Amino acid sequence: MKLSDFDYQLPDSAIAQHPLKQRDQSRLLLLNRKSGELQDKKFFELPQYLSANDLLVVNNCKVIPARIFAKRKTGANLEITLLSQTRDSAWECLVKGKKPKEGEEVDVGGGVKNIFLNEMDLDQNAGFLGGLWKIRFSEESPGLLEKLGVPPLPPYIKRASPEDYEPDRKTYQTIFAQNPGAVAAPTAGLHFTKRVLNALHKKRVEMAEITLYVSYGTFAPVRVEKIEEHKMYSEKFQVSKDAALKINHARSSGKKVIAVGTTVARTLEAASDESGKVSSQESETCLFITPGYQFKAIDALLTNFHAPRSTLLMLVSAFATPDLIKKAYQHALDHGYRFLSYGDCMLIL
Repeated sequence: MKLSDFDYQLPDSAIAQHPLKQRDQSRLLLLNRKSGELQDKKFFELPQYLSANDLLVVNNCKVIPARIFAKRKTGANLEITLLSQTRDSAWECLVKGKKPKEGEEVDVGGGVKNIFLNEMDLDQNAGFLGGLWKIRFSEESPGLLEKLGVPPLPPYIKRASPEDYEPDRKTYQTIFAQNPGAVAAPTAGLHFTKRVLNALHKKRVEMAEITLYVSYGTFAPVRVEKIEEHKMYSEKFQVSKDAALKINHARSSGKKVIAVGTTVARTLEAASDESGKVSSQESETCLFITPGYQFKAIDALLTNFHAPRSTLLMLVSAFATPDLIKKAYQHALDHGYRFLSYGDCMLIL
């Protein structure tokens, strides 16, 4: 398939810049894969559309304050977004601003310096050379990122100054966030509140938690026209014995396994065998799900509305069909839904 098959016009006005004050007041679009029917609901109504002993699987990763603002010796500013820590305690990162030089030191505040060690190819397969930097801080101490960094919001969410990120320290985390290491939020989980969890508990809907440390692999742009040529970056995940037991029990009992977000969908598909049985493991996945993929481990998907040409949109199109997703997205645009990370969501049944 072509990259252009997953394009659509997303006006800036449809991109949510802030979350709602009450998370569970976000809108929920129900999409029935069999009938193609669309229904406009609110997220707090979610329990009504699930049955007792259905299983919601959520991603409990916690976003680290991975965006650092640095100042060069010339006085120019740089914006550094950390992606992952290497075995030698350095970091791989993206840099916004005039290209640094290898060996250059910049001030990141608090008396801490950052040195740019070397530049690597961000996407060699697509001919995108350079763009990925390895850096090291002059000191590594507990709480360093908490002191220096801010939440790594996607570039389409605008903040005027580092101080403006302060509310996002809380709002860009899900209620399930436990395991630090992600550099983007599993955004389908942002809608859950204690009120919704209590309602799900009363309905006897089960919950299981897995961890996928959201990194560059999830949000990296596709730079090739033939999507089959795109290579996903590996991301670490964990599926506990308890989670695997709950998932497999739900499937064997004929109950639905609902993935809360594309990160959960990818994790469960990567951790399952051909029959859909999920095994407990700590591993990495570079699974790239596109239309034609046969899902084995999930029966329903709760997901936000994703950016044009993104791998996330391709996964959602694989779970329904490209035509159904185009229909749903156009409906959402026509009816004022809020898109992307802080936006509304869709339940595909």
